[in-house]
Amino acid sequence: MKIAFLDRDGTINLDYPDEEWKNIKEPIILDRAIEGMRALIYMGYKIIIITNQYLIGDEIISLKQYEDFTSKLLKKLNDNGVEILDIFFCPHSKSENCDCCKPKTGMLEQALRKYPDINLEKSFYCGDSKSDLEFAKSCNLKFYGINFGEDSVSNLSELKFKL
Repeated sequence: MKIAFLDRDGTINLDYPDEEWKNIKEPIILDRAIEGMRALIYMGYKIIIITNQYLIGDEIISLKQYEDFTSKLLKKLNDNGVEILDIFFCPHSKSENCDCCKPKTGMLEQALRKYPDINLEKSFYCGDSKSDLEFAKSCNLKFYGINFGEDSVSNLSELKFKL
């Protein structure tokens, strides 16, 4: 199974400065993200979101706020023909030094345990931060950066020209 591993904030939906997240109730999908994810699905990819959510551990947002936001995001995506296979998230504060916070590989290891038929050679990771790039390198995944890096794209819909 080939997977498009995607970061969430800044890749699929609008990201905000950390302190502003406590007031965010509705996801705003980034320009052409839905079109891009639909194209990935058409190309035979399943989509898994891998996202650091250290604001939970830092007590800036609650687990319930994260879950409510994620439910609304998934509904918007589903309503637009985008099915997400799964989401793996790290709720720990960066200071906890856990094994799942990107760039560490714990969330990918969880995905591989749950979906042992994932073919990493046919999969890739797309994100918008240095920790996303380092995560992809640590996992031996091809990386596409949103507006940075060697294989840069300005939005998810441009991935179809790279794959």
